[in-house]
Amino acid sequence: MTDLMVQPSPRTAEFLRAPTPTAYKGASGAAIRSHYDVPSEFYALWLDRNMMYSCAMWEKPGTLEDAQVRKIDYHIEQSQAAGKARVLDIGCGWGGTLRRLSDVAGIGSAVGLTLSPAQAAWIAKDPRSNVDVRVEGWADHEPTGPYGAIISIGALEHFARPELSDDDMVQAYREFFLKCSRWLEPGGRLSLQTMAYGTATRDKINPFILEHIFPESDLPTLSAIVRAFNGVFEIERLRNDRMDYAETYRQYGRRLRARRGEAVDLVGDDVVRRFETYCGLFILGFHTGAMDLLRLTLRKL
Repeated sequence: MTDLMVQPSPRTAEFLRAPTPTAYKGASGAAIRSHYDVPSEFYALWLDRNMMYSCAMWEKPGTLEDAQVRKIDYHIEQSQAAGKARVLDIGCGWGGTLRRLSDVAGIGSAVGLTLSPAQAAWIAKDPRSNVDVRVEGWADHEPTGPYGAIISIGALEHFARPELSDDDMVQAYREFFLKCSRWLEPGGRLSLQTMAYGTATRDKINPFILEHIFPESDLPTLSAIVRAFNGVFEIERLRNDRMDYAETYRQYGRRLRARRGEAVDLVGDDVVRRFETYCGLFILGFHTGAMDLLRLTLRKL
């Protein structure tokens, strides 16, 4: 009886198992900050009021704000985060999902990870007592207890560098999925959203994107993602909503043009032109199918 009493439960033993050291192969913090630490007030000119900088869901007519809230609620539903004691948001941006989790999903607490101090500072302007934002990457994260659900929107694109071989890229993603699995409660879900290569290949992507917009980052392919989580998660749902992202970038471009003068005053004409070019390229990429927008619901095995 004594031996039985001191044995940890399977759930506790799984969580306390020493993690395998992760050789991080994604974009550096400096590369991330080169994009996201443009003053947050610049992004506020053309993003929605929740500061969501990722593909919205345009299933019904409405505003950009409507479509972004619909997207957040989709991921909350797919991850089954509502009512959970602890939820993790990997790549939390300016905190739109965290605020929604706190305000309407009835969660106990939420942890958000970002590599951008500017984003963390923005979230701190409108704090929630049950939200903890950390300036750290997934590879360095060590939670104090298991999570009931994990959401990651628009972060996987930064988890592998363009110089990696296909096999090394799959291994980089696999390390991410293994960590998520270790952190999740049994049967827990990861709701994942990411851009991905469609008909395009790495050597056909406009170098402007890698050099001036997302340095040290590369898009995954669907096949690489599936190889990476094989045996770790099972897929419950998959959507390719690339036309939703084409429309989202159209909205970004229109909103930026409408407040271009203010934007130039904040960051200068060169930065504004860079973002205008970026929006135009991504409208074209998603419209033609060169890039996809994947939404995956994954259940821990």
